[in-house]
Amino acid sequence: MATRREPRFKLSRHLGVNVFGHPKALKRSEDSKKKPVRGGQKVSEYALQLLEKQKIKAYYGIMERQFARYFDLAKKSRDATGTALLRSLECRLDNMVYRIGFSRSIRQARQMVSHGHVTVNGRKADIPSFTVKVGDVVALKEKSRTNQVFQDNFTGLASFSVPYIEKDRDRFSAKLIREPLREELPIEVNEILAVELYSK
Repeated sequence: MATRREPRFKLSRHLGVNVFGHPKALKRSEDSKKKPVRGGQKVSEYALQLLEKQKIKAYYGIMERQFARYFDLAKKSRDATGTALLRSLECRLDNMVYRIGFSRSIRQARQMVSHGHVTVNGRKADIPSFTVKVGDVVALKEKSRTNQVFQDNFTGLASFSVPYIEKDRDRFSAKLIREPLREELPIEVNEILAVELYSK
């Protein structure tokens, strides 16, 4: 399984947004905010579109081939292509595990899924790209609930709260109660520019 291995903080600074949710990810760039981008050079339309695509890939920890596959599926949706793209990525199992708060990063979430710590509707699910549907219940396996790291994540990440996920802290589980709306997604990205890039 291909994974992104570039330095996380460096990537966040390059993209200009905290794609990994770590409080220190953008700390180094605080003093350089007043400096002109690329030495004052004008940024091309293509560069802006490419940057937004890179943000999406970084937020969800996916590679180029995966992005292209999700984009092709989004084009067939009745919704706006950009919205459909983000919604399908948001409902990936590894991202749901991250949003629920079982993990502190998308990387850790993918590892948890791959190692069999997660179930969907009571059945083992070890494919990170598995699509969680409305009504599905994502939970930690019984044995995994005793893992102190997972416990601390789930009980301590109160800020990980989105309106389309309903948590059950007693059962170490959460339910996708409805499809997320674009404005509810906790990401800073202009998906329209990414769509324009792929539509050329």
